[in-house]
This record gives sequence, structure tokens and C-alpha cells, in this order.
Amino acid sequence: MSAVRLSTWLAAHPLSASEIDCCTTVMLKIIDGKCRMGEAEKQAIAALYDALDGIRARGEVPTLFDAGVHRLIAAARVAADEALREAVYERRVLAESALSRPVMKAFKAMLRDRGLYRSADAEGDAPG
Repeated sequence: MSAVRLSTWLAAHPLSASEIDCCTTVMLKIIDGKCRMGEAEKQAIAALYDALDGIRARGEVPTLFDAGVHRLIAAARVAADEALREAVYERRVLAESALSRPVMKAFKAMLRDRGLYRSADAEGDAPG
């Protein structure tokens, strides 16, 4: 999904603090290998996570996760040794315990309902 398309989608569908936390949690699940979404959806979530970087950096929306979690995600996306994989696992477990399963399911349904994945498909650059 292009940055322009994602920026347009985000402008039309701003995310709440809880939804931003869900996106971070899904990123931890993806990195930890525990996410059961399809590859195209995982790549769309990763693009969404990256697009939220400016919002997180400016502190516009208070979220559960501090900058350390985002540094961990960034490092693990590049290369993860055993210690880094263990740290991601621990943060994922904590993140999942902080957000209820219904909240996470509602987040994923919201992305589908608001067309995040259709936006990528319509553009012709859907990953996968």
C-alpha cells in the first residue's frame, strides 16, 4: 500500500489510542510469529504501524506503549537474535494481557469494515 493511499485512509479513519495500541500489539504478534493473519493483511498492518510513527513521536494520542517498545519492534524487524526474540515475546505477552481479546477482534474487524485491505487491493499493490 502506498504512503499516499495509507495517508488518505488514515485521514478518513483516524485511530483512537486503543486502536493504535492494537496495531502495536499486532506488530509484536507478527514479529513473534504468533499472528494468524494472511500475509497481505500482515503487510498492511506493518504499513499502518509505520504510518502511525509520526503520531506516536509527537505524542498526539496517549498510548500504552513507550518509545522502548517501538525501538524493540524496529530492531526486531531488522534482525533478531535470541535475546531480542525473547524480549519481543515478553512484550507481546504483556501487550496481549493489557488489551482484551474482544478489543483486538474489534480492531481487526474495524480495519476490514473501513476498507484498509480493500484500499491496498484496489491500488493493485496489495502485498502477497
